[in-house]
Amino acid sequence: MWRRTYLLLLLLRVYFALSPSYLHPDEVFQGPEVIAGELFGYNNVRTWEWTVAKPIRSVFPLWPVYGLPMALLKAVWARDGDGLVSPSAIYYTTRIVMFVLSFVLEDWAIHELVHSPRKRTEALTLVASSYVTWTYQTHTFSNSVETLLVLWCLVLMQRIAYTNNPEPDEKGLTPEPISRRSYITSSLALGFLVVFGLFNRITFPAFLLIPGMQLLPHLWNRPLALVALVTSAFFWIFVAIATDTAFYTGPAATTSFRALFEYLHTAPVITPINNFLYNMKASNLKAHGLHPHYQHILINLPQLLGPALLLLIPSPPRISDFDIDRMLNNPRLTAAITGSVILSVIPHQEPRFLLPCIPLILTCTSMPESRIWRQRFWVTWAIFNGAMSILMGVYHQGGVVSTQLAIPDIIRSSLSDTQNIAKTVEVHWWKTYPPSLYMLGPPISNPITNDTITISTDPLLGANKTNLFDSLTTNLPACEDKDDLLSRIANAIAGAQYPTEVLLVAPLSAWRFEPGQTIPPVSNFSFSFPAPSVKGTAPRNALQLTHLNNYRKHINLDDMDFGDDGFMPTLTRVVGRRGLGVWRVERECADDQMSMHSEPDGKDG
Repeated sequence: MWRRTYLLLLLLRVYFALSPSYLHPDEVFQGPEVIAGELFGYNNVRTWEWTVAKPIRSVFPLWPVYGLPMALLKAVWARDGDGLVSPSAIYYTTRIVMFVLSFVLEDWAIHELVHSPRKRTEALTLVASSYVTWTYQTHTFSNSVETLLVLWCLVLMQRIAYTNNPEPDEKGLTPEPISRRSYITSSLALGFLVVFGLFNRITFPAFLLIPGMQLLPHLWNRPLALVALVTSAFFWIFVAIATDTAFYTGPAATTSFRALFEYLHTAPVITPINNFLYNMKASNLKAHGLHPHYQHILINLPQLLGPALLLLIPSPPRISDFDIDRMLNNPRLTAAITGSVILSVIPHQEPRFLLPCIPLILTCTSMPESRIWRQRFWVTWAIFNGAMSILMGVYHQGGVVSTQLAIPDIIRSSLSDTQNIAKTVEVHWWKTYPPSLYMLGPPISNPITNDTITISTDPLLGANKTNLFDSLTTNLPACEDKDDLLSRIANAIAGAQYPTEVLLVAPLSAWRFEPGQTIPPVSNFSFSFPAPSVKGTAPRNALQLTHLNNYRKHINLDDMDFGDDGFMPTLTRVVGRRGLGVWRVERECADDQMSMHSEPDGKDG
């Protein structure tokens, strides 16, 4: 029964790994975006973390996690020998890699850390059925990698500690101590993982503080293990700093080893120090959002664990057996507690920062002894994780990736339908997370003229409708320029400016309509967008929004406005009109015959 359940949960993990939901921009721009740009030469965005004078993001952990799979993909699946690979293949390859890492390394670590067969089965079932495992752990977050590193550091610490004090199992049997060769190998691996974790995220040491202190006596009694760990750590620190220095310095540092050593001596790039100094300034964190210190404990952990938090509360018979020493001797629990407490001191707190705590806590819980309460827990647990996995794993910003991958085909189709000879296409993204540029792939050509098209991506985020209108009309051809195809080609030959194709990508729920107005059908959500009136300026032409594409599995939680719209109208709009649409934007000229279904009101969406 348990094996069949585990297999079903594994299939669910595969399904959500391949569902293109979008949980946070960091899952793209802190990893795959940069590496895909380096390997394939596609357009890519390097956010401020990569471009500041003292960069805070390391590429050292990115090459083995994302660079190696992409390089293998490039070698195996390059099209026509040009070295190019479909962006969709790159995206889904990285998601499959994260699934495999989660399935193999996370479950394997739990199998080693939990010694009791019964407890192990419960722990594996809890972790494998958590929506955090299905969604966050299969996305390309540095936090997901950090989770695996924390677990395996605890595994290696346990192996090293077993050389002196093997822990008896539940039957009282003591395992044989591992050999000298094995504990030295574990120490070498631990040194690498500690450095890898530190360059991946500077929060990583917070989870290993107490387990690391508890390991010190074992290392002191095993000097060869201590020497191996320190030697390994220093070696990999050098490799990490050299990798980052070469990446950020550019060709000047990669011409020869001598040039690289000169830069390492005069201007090394040490990203963890830069990251630490950046996060020590409250003014810097304020730009990302400040949270109360109780955010992690009272809000984020319940959001991630749900009813599993109740399993941490001991029942009356077990309260009398509560032993603080036994709790401290549980490295998984101490790692979760110290990590949560230390991260709670930092005023910027997001749920994903606590991802390493989730498997650690779930392996320390105890099921209710009553069969009825166990059944009630599993029902509640299934409902909670089912609802959260559908929301976060399928619908949360779920149309951004699929739409961005389809944008080249949408552009070609739109230009062909309108016989537009544009060389430039502007794609404005409104009320969505910013899309990844590498997903646009190689350059495309205009189907009319066969000229190469420049695609400009403009993430407007939560701009109001006035700013949206201004952005859409900046380079939009005027009404008098909308001539027939022959006139436009003649103007282009004469040296006149090519027209610009303007597209808008936005959630269907972003458009609010006045009561009594007919809402356009989702299948053809075309309408007129009136120009906002500005006092003292001449009236402007409205815009015609012609619906081109729609991806229904998309919900924008940031568009919920219960205070102004009310509870049910908000749910009706955000959930009922779920989906991400693409529109062709044109000026509404006097001679246009396009049908207009309705006009959105002037309220900012």
